[in-house]
Amino acid sequence: MQRTISIMTGKGSLNHNDRKFTAKNVDAGRTESNIVYCNENIKQVYHKLFDEAVARYNAKQTRKDRMIDDYYEKIRTGKQEKPFTEIIIQIGDKDNMGAETENGQLAKKILDEYMKGFQDRNPNLYVFSAHLHMDEATPHLHIDFVPFTTGSKRGLETRVSLKKALESQGFEGTGRSDTELNQWVNSEKEKLSEIMLAHNIEWEQKGTHEKHKSVSEFKRDKLVEEVETLEDKKQDCIDDISKYKKAEDFALATAKKLEDEAVKMPEPTPLMSAKTYKTKYAEPFIKKLIKTIKDLARRCFRAEKEAEQARKKLPALEQENRQLKSRNWDLKMENSRMGAQVRQYHQIKDYLGTTKINELLKSISAVRTKAKRQPERGMDR
Repeated sequence: MQRTISIMTGKGSLNHNDRKFTAKNVDAGRTESNIVYCNENIKQVYHKLFDEAVARYNAKQTRKDRMIDDYYEKIRTGKQEKPFTEIIIQIGDKDNMGAETENGQLAKKILDEYMKGFQDRNPNLYVFSAHLHMDEATPHLHIDFVPFTTGSKRGLETRVSLKKALESQGFEGTGRSDTELNQWVNSEKEKLSEIMLAHNIEWEQKGTHEKHKSVSEFKRDKLVEEVETLEDKKQDCIDDISKYKKAEDFALATAKKLEDEAVKMPEPTPLMSAKTYKTKYAEPFIKKLIKTIKDLARRCFRAEKEAEQARKKLPALEQENRQLKSRNWDLKMENSRMGAQVRQYHQIKDYLGTTKINELLKSISAVRTKAKRQPERGMDR
Protein backbone atom coordinates (compact mmCIF):
# COMPACT_ATOMS: atom_id res chain seq x y z
CA MET A 1 0.00 0.00 0.00
CA GLN A 2 1.30 3.48 -0.92
CA ARG A 3 0.11 6.80 0.46
CA THR A 4 1.12 10.45 0.08
CA ILE A 5 2.38 12.61 2.94
CA SER A 6 1.20 16.19 3.37
CA ILE A 7 2.87 18.68 5.74
CA MET A 8 1.53 22.21 5.33
CA THR A 9 1.94 25.40 7.32
CA GLY A 10 -1.40 26.87 8.42
CA LYS A 11 -2.64 30.18 9.81
CA GLY A 12 -3.21 28.56 13.15
CA SER A 13 -6.79 28.76 14.41
CA LEU A 14 -6.34 27.69 18.03
CA ASN A 15 -10.05 27.94 18.90
CA HIS A 16 -10.95 25.74 15.91
CA ASN A 17 -8.25 23.20 16.78
CA ASP A 18 -9.56 22.97 20.34
CA ARG A 19 -13.16 22.83 19.07
CA LYS A 20 -14.25 25.96 20.93
CA PHE A 21 -16.35 26.44 17.82
CA THR A 22 -17.37 23.85 15.21
CA ALA A 23 -17.01 24.51 11.48
CA LYS A 24 -19.40 22.92 8.96
CA ASN A 25 -16.79 20.40 7.80
CA VAL A 26 -16.66 18.91 11.33
CA ASP A 27 -18.81 15.95 12.45
CA ALA A 28 -19.47 16.81 16.10
CA GLY A 29 -20.55 13.22 16.75
CA ARG A 30 -16.96 12.06 16.17
CA THR A 31 -15.21 14.84 18.12
CA GLU A 32 -14.79 12.58 21.15
CA SER A 33 -12.38 10.47 19.04
CA ASN A 34 -9.97 13.42 18.72
CA ILE A 35 -6.74 13.43 20.74
CA VAL A 36 -5.53 16.51 22.64
CA TYR A 37 -1.80 16.23 23.39
CA CYS A 38 -1.37 19.69 24.93
CA ASN A 39 -3.24 22.99 24.99
CA GLU A 40 -1.33 25.69 26.90
CA ASN A 41 -2.15 29.39 26.90
CA ILE A 42 0.31 30.99 24.49
CA LYS A 43 0.78 34.10 26.65
CA GLN A 44 1.79 31.92 29.60
CA VAL A 45 4.20 30.06 27.31
CA TYR A 46 5.84 33.38 26.39
CA HIS A 47 6.28 34.17 30.08
CA LYS A 48 7.83 30.76 30.64
CA LEU A 49 10.24 30.99 27.69
CA PHE A 50 11.22 34.65 27.61
CA ASP A 51 10.59 36.46 30.93
CA GLU A 52 14.13 35.93 32.24
CA ALA A 53 15.68 37.13 28.97
CA VAL A 54 13.35 40.16 28.91
CA ALA A 55 14.31 41.07 32.49
CA ARG A 56 18.04 40.87 31.66
CA TYR A 57 17.51 42.92 28.50
CA ASN A 58 15.48 45.63 30.29
CA ALA A 59 18.08 45.88 33.07
CA LYS A 60 20.66 46.97 30.49
CA GLN A 61 18.50 49.71 28.97
CA THR A 62 18.97 53.37 29.87
CA ARG A 63 16.00 54.59 27.83
CA LYS A 64 12.47 53.59 28.87
CA ASP A 65 11.18 53.55 25.26
CA ARG A 66 13.57 50.70 24.46
CA MET A 67 12.30 48.46 27.24
CA ILE A 68 9.97 45.55 26.49
CA ASP A 69 6.76 45.58 28.54
CA ASP A 70 5.09 42.57 26.89
CA TYR A 71 7.17 40.39 24.56
CA TYR A 72 4.14 38.49 23.25
CA GLU A 73 2.42 41.75 22.19
CA LYS A 74 5.67 43.00 20.67
CA ILE A 75 5.90 39.91 18.44
CA ARG A 76 2.15 39.76 17.72
CA THR A 77 2.01 43.35 16.50
CA GLY A 78 5.42 43.28 14.79
CA LYS A 79 6.22 42.25 11.21
CA GLN A 80 9.41 40.20 11.55
CA GLU A 81 8.18 37.04 13.28
CA LYS A 82 4.84 35.31 13.89
CA PRO A 83 3.91 34.57 17.53
CA PHE A 84 3.75 30.87 16.65
CA THR A 85 3.89 28.46 13.71
CA GLU A 86 1.35 25.78 12.84
CA ILE A 87 1.89 22.71 10.70
CA ILE A 88 -0.84 20.32 9.53
CA ILE A 89 0.18 16.70 8.85
CA GLN A 90 -1.90 14.21 6.89
CA ILE A 91 -1.44 10.77 5.32
CA GLY A 92 -3.28 10.09 2.06
CA ASP A 93 -6.67 11.69 1.44
CA LYS A 94 -10.37 11.21 2.19
CA ASP A 95 -10.70 8.61 -0.59
CA ASN A 96 -8.01 6.23 0.63
CA MET A 97 -7.59 7.13 4.35
CA GLY A 98 -11.07 8.32 5.31
CA ALA A 99 -11.52 8.97 9.03
CA GLU A 100 -14.45 6.53 9.37
CA THR A 101 -12.63 3.62 7.64
CA GLU A 102 -10.20 0.98 8.86
CA ASN A 103 -7.41 2.83 7.03
CA GLY A 104 -8.42 5.97 8.90
CA GLN A 105 -7.82 4.19 12.21
CA LEU A 106 -4.42 3.09 10.92
CA ALA A 107 -3.62 6.71 10.00
CA LYS A 108 -4.60 7.74 13.53
CA LYS A 109 -2.21 5.18 15.02
CA ILE A 110 0.69 6.33 12.81
CA LEU A 111 0.10 10.05 13.43
CA ASP A 112 -0.16 9.40 17.17
CA GLU A 113 3.21 7.64 17.14
CA TYR A 114 4.72 10.46 15.06
CA MET A 115 3.37 13.13 17.43
CA LYS A 116 4.76 11.46 20.55
CA GLY A 117 8.31 11.85 19.23
CA PHE A 118 7.91 15.35 17.79
CA GLN A 119 9.07 17.43 20.79
CA ASP A 120 12.15 15.27 21.41
CA ARG A 121 13.20 15.69 17.77
CA ASN A 122 12.59 19.43 17.88
CA PRO A 123 13.91 20.91 21.16
CA ASN A 124 13.84 24.48 19.77
CA LEU A 125 10.16 24.28 18.78
CA TYR A 126 8.09 24.58 21.97
CA VAL A 127 4.82 22.75 21.27
CA PHE A 128 2.01 24.40 23.25
CA SER A 129 -1.01 23.11 21.29
CA ALA A 130 -1.35 19.79 19.46
CA HIS A 131 -4.54 18.05 18.31
CA LEU A 132 -5.27 14.96 16.23
CA HIS A 133 -8.62 15.42 14.49
CA MET A 134 -10.77 12.41 13.66
CA ASP A 135 -14.01 14.37 13.19
CA GLU A 136 -13.25 15.65 9.69
CA ALA A 137 -12.94 13.79 6.37
CA THR A 138 -9.32 12.62 6.86
CA PRO A 139 -7.30 12.14 10.08
CA HIS A 140 -4.73 14.93 10.50
CA LEU A 141 -2.55 16.62 13.11
CA HIS A 142 -2.43 20.30 14.02
CA ILE A 143 0.87 21.10 15.77
CA ASP A 144 1.35 24.67 17.02
CA PHE A 145 4.74 25.68 18.36
CA VAL A 146 6.81 28.71 19.38
CA PRO A 147 10.21 28.56 17.63
CA PHE A 148 12.99 30.03 19.76
CA THR A 149 16.75 30.45 19.78
CA THR A 150 19.10 30.92 22.74
CA GLY A 151 22.46 32.61 23.20
CA SER A 152 21.79 35.59 20.93
CA LYS A 153 24.42 38.33 21.30
CA ARG A 154 22.13 41.13 20.13
CA GLY A 155 18.75 41.96 21.64
CA LEU A 156 17.18 39.25 23.76
CA GLU A 157 19.40 36.28 24.60
CA THR A 158 16.39 34.01 24.11
CA ARG A 159 14.02 35.17 21.38
CA VAL A 160 11.46 34.07 18.79
CA SER A 161 12.97 33.03 15.44
CA LEU A 162 11.89 30.17 13.18
CA LYS A 163 15.01 30.41 11.00
CA LYS A 164 17.43 30.42 13.95
CA ALA A 165 15.48 27.70 15.78
CA LEU A 166 15.83 25.37 12.78
CA GLU A 167 19.50 26.34 12.34
CA SER A 168 20.04 25.30 15.97
CA GLN A 169 18.64 21.89 15.02
CA GLY A 170 21.13 21.51 12.15
CA PHE A 171 19.20 22.82 9.14
CA GLU A 172 21.06 25.39 7.01
CA GLY A 173 19.35 26.87 3.95
CA THR A 174 21.20 27.62 0.72
CA GLY A 175 18.60 29.83 -0.99
CA ARG A 176 14.91 30.47 -1.63
CA SER A 177 14.31 27.00 -3.05
CA ASP A 178 16.25 25.32 -0.25
CA THR A 179 15.35 27.08 3.00
CA GLU A 180 15.75 25.83 6.56
CA LEU A 181 11.98 25.31 6.67
CA ASN A 182 11.95 23.22 3.47
CA GLN A 183 14.80 21.06 4.75
CA TRP A 184 13.09 20.57 8.09
CA VAL A 185 9.72 19.66 6.50
CA ASN A 186 11.45 17.07 4.29
CA SER A 187 13.21 15.67 7.35
CA GLU A 188 9.87 15.35 9.18
CA LYS A 189 8.33 13.64 6.14
CA GLU A 190 11.21 11.14 6.18
CA LYS A 191 10.54 10.43 9.85
CA LEU A 192 6.83 9.97 9.22
CA SER A 193 7.56 7.67 6.26
CA GLU A 194 9.69 5.43 8.54
CA ILE A 195 6.74 5.02 10.91
CA MET A 196 4.42 4.37 7.95
CA LEU A 197 6.78 1.70 6.59
CA ALA A 198 6.70 -0.11 9.94
CA HIS A 199 2.93 -0.38 9.34
CA ASN A 200 3.40 -1.64 5.74
CA ILE A 201 2.64 1.70 4.04
CA GLU A 202 5.13 3.12 1.52
CA TRP A 203 5.52 6.84 0.94
CA GLU A 204 4.05 7.76 -2.45
CA GLN A 205 6.03 10.87 -3.42
CA LYS A 206 3.88 12.65 -5.99
CA GLY A 207 2.74 15.80 -4.16
CA THR A 208 -0.14 16.36 -1.79
CA HIS A 209 -3.90 16.10 -2.05
CA GLU A 210 -4.09 19.91 -2.24
CA LYS A 211 -3.13 19.79 -5.94
CA HIS A 212 -6.16 17.67 -6.78
CA LYS A 213 -8.82 19.94 -5.30
CA SER A 214 -11.52 21.34 -7.56
CA VAL A 215 -11.93 25.10 -7.78
CA SER A 216 -15.06 24.92 -5.62
CA GLU A 217 -13.33 22.81 -2.98
CA PHE A 218 -10.39 25.22 -2.92
CA LYS A 219 -12.71 28.24 -2.51
CA ARG A 220 -14.65 26.40 0.18
CA ASP A 221 -11.53 25.60 2.19
CA LYS A 222 -10.27 29.18 1.90
CA LEU A 223 -13.63 30.41 3.21
CA VAL A 224 -13.44 27.94 6.11
CA GLU A 225 -10.02 29.45 6.94
CA GLU A 226 -11.52 32.95 6.85
CA VAL A 227 -14.40 31.90 9.12
CA GLU A 228 -11.94 30.36 11.58
CA THR A 229 -9.86 33.56 11.59
CA LEU A 230 -12.98 35.62 12.28
CA GLU A 231 -13.98 33.29 15.10
CA ASP A 232 -10.55 33.87 16.66
CA LYS A 233 -10.99 37.65 16.32
CA LYS A 234 -14.44 37.36 17.88
CA GLN A 235 -12.99 35.42 20.82
CA ASP A 236 -10.29 38.09 21.23
CA CYS A 237 -13.01 40.75 21.41
CA ILE A 238 -14.91 38.76 24.03
CA ASP A 239 -11.69 38.42 26.03
CA ASP A 240 -11.12 42.18 25.77
CA ILE A 241 -14.65 42.86 27.03
CA SER A 242 -14.00 40.60 30.02
CA LYS A 243 -10.87 42.62 30.90
CA TYR A 244 -13.00 45.38 32.37
CA LYS A 245 -14.72 42.97 34.73
CA LYS A 246 -11.35 41.48 35.70
CA ALA A 247 -9.95 44.98 36.33
CA GLU A 248 -12.98 45.78 38.51
CA ASP A 249 -12.50 42.56 40.49
CA PHE A 250 -8.81 43.35 40.90
CA ALA A 251 -9.63 46.84 42.18
CA LEU A 252 -12.05 45.46 44.77
CA ALA A 253 -9.53 42.86 45.95
CA THR A 254 -6.78 45.49 46.19
CA ALA A 255 -9.05 47.85 48.13
CA LYS A 256 -9.83 45.04 50.58
CA LYS A 257 -6.13 44.32 51.00
CA LEU A 258 -5.38 48.01 51.71
CA GLU A 259 -8.26 48.13 54.19
CA ASP A 260 -6.79 45.15 56.03
CA GLU A 261 -3.38 46.84 56.10
CA ALA A 262 -4.93 50.03 57.52
CA VAL A 263 -6.60 48.06 60.29
CA LYS A 264 -3.28 46.38 61.13
CA MET A 265 -1.34 49.67 61.41
CA PRO A 266 0.16 49.86 64.91
CA GLU A 267 -1.07 52.33 67.48
CA PRO A 268 1.49 54.98 68.50
CA THR A 269 3.42 54.09 71.66
CA PRO A 270 3.06 56.38 74.70
CA LEU A 271 6.45 58.03 74.12
CA MET A 272 6.16 58.30 70.29
CA SER A 273 5.63 61.79 68.93
CA ALA A 274 2.99 62.56 66.29
CA LYS A 275 5.76 63.55 63.86
CA THR A 276 7.56 60.21 64.30
CA TYR A 277 4.34 58.24 63.84
CA LYS A 278 3.51 60.28 60.75
CA THR A 279 6.98 59.74 59.22
CA LYS A 280 7.31 56.07 60.14
CA TYR A 281 3.79 54.75 59.54
CA ALA A 282 1.23 57.20 58.15
CA GLU A 283 3.18 58.78 55.28
CA PRO A 284 4.50 55.46 53.80
CA PHE A 285 0.98 54.03 53.90
CA ILE A 286 -0.52 57.15 52.28
CA LYS A 287 2.13 57.09 49.51
CA LYS A 288 1.38 53.43 48.87
CA LEU A 289 -2.33 54.19 48.84
CA ILE A 290 -1.92 57.03 46.31
CA LYS A 291 0.29 54.89 44.03
CA THR A 292 -2.18 52.01 44.20
CA ILE A 293 -5.13 54.29 43.38
CA LYS A 294 -3.26 55.70 40.37
CA ASP A 295 -2.40 52.21 39.13
CA LEU A 296 -5.99 51.04 39.56
CA ALA A 297 -7.34 54.13 37.80
CA ARG A 298 -5.03 53.53 34.82
CA ARG A 299 -5.87 49.84 34.74
CA CYS A 300 -9.63 50.40 34.89
CA PHE A 301 -9.52 53.23 32.34
CA ARG A 302 -7.47 51.13 29.90
CA ALA A 303 -9.67 48.08 30.39
CA GLU A 304 -12.86 50.13 29.94
CA LYS A 305 -11.53 51.64 26.68
CA GLU A 306 -10.48 48.21 25.34
CA ALA A 307 -13.86 46.76 26.25
CA GLU A 308 -15.62 49.66 24.52
CA GLN A 309 -13.58 49.15 21.35
CA ALA A 310 -14.22 45.40 21.45
CA ARG A 311 -18.00 45.95 21.79
CA LYS A 312 -17.92 48.14 18.68
CA LYS A 313 -16.00 45.52 16.67
CA LEU A 314 -18.07 42.50 17.68
CA PRO A 315 -21.30 43.14 15.65
CA ALA A 316 -19.32 43.73 12.43
CA LEU A 317 -17.30 40.55 12.97
CA GLU A 318 -20.44 38.51 13.61
CA GLN A 319 -22.09 39.93 10.46
CA GLU A 320 -18.99 39.16 8.36
CA ASN A 321 -18.87 35.69 9.86
CA ARG A 322 -22.50 35.02 8.90
CA GLN A 323 -21.83 36.21 5.33
CA LEU A 324 -18.79 33.96 4.97
CA LYS A 325 -20.70 30.96 6.30
CA SER A 326 -23.46 31.68 3.78
CA ARG A 327 -20.94 31.89 0.92
CA ASN A 328 -19.35 28.68 2.14
CA TRP A 329 -22.72 26.93 2.02
CA ASP A 330 -23.37 28.23 -1.54
CA LEU A 331 -20.00 26.88 -2.68
CA LYS A 332 -20.77 23.55 -1.07
CA MET A 333 -24.05 23.35 -3.03
CA GLU A 334 -22.26 24.42 -6.24
CA ASN A 335 -19.66 21.72 -5.66
CA SER A 336 -22.42 19.15 -5.14
CA ARG A 337 -24.19 20.20 -8.38
CA MET A 338 -20.93 20.01 -10.30
CA GLY A 339 -20.30 16.55 -8.91
CA ALA A 340 -23.76 15.44 -10.11
CA GLN A 341 -23.07 16.86 -13.61
CA VAL A 342 -19.74 15.01 -13.78
CA ARG A 343 -21.44 11.74 -12.79
CA GLN A 344 -24.09 12.30 -15.49
CA TYR A 345 -21.38 12.97 -18.08
CA HIS A 346 -19.63 9.70 -17.17
CA GLN A 347 -22.95 7.83 -17.47
CA ILE A 348 -23.52 9.29 -20.94
CA LYS A 349 -19.92 8.53 -21.94
CA ASP A 350 -20.27 4.92 -20.77
CA TYR A 351 -23.51 4.57 -22.76
CA LEU A 352 -22.43 6.25 -26.03
CA GLY A 353 -18.69 5.58 -25.92
CA THR A 354 -15.75 8.00 -26.00
CA THR A 355 -15.65 8.18 -29.82
CA LYS A 356 -19.30 9.22 -30.14
CA ILE A 357 -18.92 11.79 -27.33
CA ASN A 358 -15.92 13.37 -29.09
CA GLU A 359 -17.84 13.51 -32.39
CA LEU A 360 -20.77 15.26 -30.68
CA LEU A 361 -18.47 17.77 -28.99
CA LYS A 362 -16.80 18.58 -32.33
CA SER A 363 -20.20 19.08 -33.97
CA ILE A 364 -21.34 21.42 -31.20
CA SER A 365 -18.09 23.39 -31.46
CA ALA A 366 -18.48 23.72 -35.24
CA VAL A 367 -22.08 24.97 -34.91
CA ARG A 368 -21.05 27.59 -32.35
CA THR A 369 -18.13 28.77 -34.51
CA LYS A 370 -20.39 29.10 -37.57
CA ALA A 371 -22.99 31.05 -35.56
CA LYS A 372 -20.35 33.52 -34.40
CA ARG A 373 -19.13 34.16 -37.95
CA GLN A 374 -22.59 34.94 -39.40
CA PRO A 375 -23.26 38.76 -39.64
CA GLU A 376 -26.26 40.04 -37.74
CA ARG A 377 -29.27 40.80 -39.93
CA GLY A 378 -30.63 44.32 -39.95
CA MET A 379 -34.12 44.87 -38.61
CA ASP A 380 -36.92 45.50 -41.19
CA ARG A 381 -38.43 48.98 -41.02
